[in-house]
Amino acid sequence: MASGTILERGLLVAWSTRQLAELAGTTAKAVRHYHEIGLLDEPERASNGYKRYGVGHLVRLLRIRRLTDLGVALADVPSVESGDGKARQILRDLDAELAADIERRQRMRRELAAIMDNRAALDMPPGLRTLADDLPETQRSLLMAYSSILTSEAMAALQEQLSGPRGDLEAEFAALDEDASDETRQRLAERLAPEVRRQHRAHPALADLGLASHRERAVAESVAVHALVEFHNRAHLDVLRRVHTLLFGNDTSGSESNGAQQ
Repeated sequence: MASGTILERGLLVAWSTRQLAELAGTTAKAVRHYHEIGLLDEPERASNGYKRYGVGHLVRLLRIRRLTDLGVALADVPSVESGDGKARQILRDLDAELAADIERRQRMRRELAAIMDNRAALDMPPGLRTLADDLPETQRSLLMAYSSILTSEAMAALQEQLSGPRGDLEAEFAALDEDASDETRQRLAERLAPEVRRQHRAHPALADLGLASHRERAVAESVAVHALVEFHNRAHLDVLRRVHTLLFGNDTSGSESNGAQQ
């Protein structure tokens, strides 16, 4: 339709706040807020006191909407519109935030895909989900608990350690009955001790819980002890204490936490 035809029909009328908001795809409340913070000039008022908005207000409001839809904070809109050095920095920072958010969402999608593919992955820390099928539920729960205290380096070392083949000794420990005899426990501890020593040498990042954790030592040891007690029976815990005694003598400090890798 030609502009001349529109003018001839007398359609050049002002808009109310509600009408302006509808045209811009926002709300009257938002329009009033933009007035309050100085982003949108107040229009003239008709004789009846109502605001009369024109196309200039509409263009301004659409511009504000475009910037805010891109993530620009209202307080930064004037700076971005100025096009100066500060505007470029604001936009660069916003772009970096969006890139980080995209990466986070992509990571979330990968995690969701892993869980949809294998429900057991839900019980594993993200970096160790590929081990889900090879570990019993108890050990998966232990790893989830440890993920709250271990550094990323320690978790990587733990993943490397657990990626190896499962031996008969580990299976025997997992299947240990709570009523196992003292002789059985001692024999198992003596067989486990060299393996634990080898693990400590191969993965020094896991040998000292205080160094392997990003939490305070007391907090880290508390998590480890609670997890061990929760997910092991008394025979398991007794074997772990015996292993610690064989490796470190009668020093009982950190006995449970040093056995956290079992």
